[in-house]
Amino acid sequence: MYTSEEIIEKTKDFVKITLENAEGGHDWFHIERVYKNALLISKKENVDLFIVSLGALLHDIADSKFHNGDESIGPQKARAFLLDINVDSEAIEHVVKIIENISFKGGNVSQNFSSAELDVVQDADRLDALGAIGIARTFNYGGFKNRKLYDPSIEPDLNMNKEAYKASKAPTINHFYEKLLLLKNRMNTKTGTQIAIKRHNYMKSFLQQFYSEWNGEH
Repeated sequence: MYTSEEIIEKTKDFVKITLENAEGGHDWFHIERVYKNALLISKKENVDLFIVSLGALLHDIADSKFHNGDESIGPQKARAFLLDINVDSEAIEHVVKIIENISFKGGNVSQNFSSAELDVVQDADRLDALGAIGIARTFNYGGFKNRKLYDPSIEPDLNMNKEAYKASKAPTINHFYEKLLLLKNRMNTKTGTQIAIKRHNYMKSFLQQFYSEWNGEH
């Protein structure tokens, strides 16, 4: 049997190899940032650090955005890997539930599972969608999908259901309103909320500057 530390290291190696050629906003470095965020938040939360670590490391092992919207591949891959290295079945089920429920799927979708560990990993992931990194990731993905930067004639849609959200081809700027600026008020932990407020305000100042430049004001 492997120790918890050995399992974490094996998981890191597995994720690095699996995401070697991933899109820049969903690659190993994204996972590493989320993992670090999760460890930081966990310092002030009563959680199982082993579950938090595995959840953070495996949360995007097969993001549905890159698998034709199939949300089952990620949990399946995570489960198979954890079984292969003999992780306890109860721990595996918890980690899989985290992966299944972590993502933002539009404004009208509720999760069907809750735990303190999910709260921490979800906050850690959402923090990486905010601030300077969040801005960089958003435009990187928009470029990856060949989307317009901005089109003043296309209004953000704040009432999309899950399917519409996943199928959206709106300009990248719209994503700030349809997801990113909503995250501050959806954080689960006090630490996550404090960090989110700072990053949220940074994004708002970026948008102000963006519109000024777009309109030729300064």
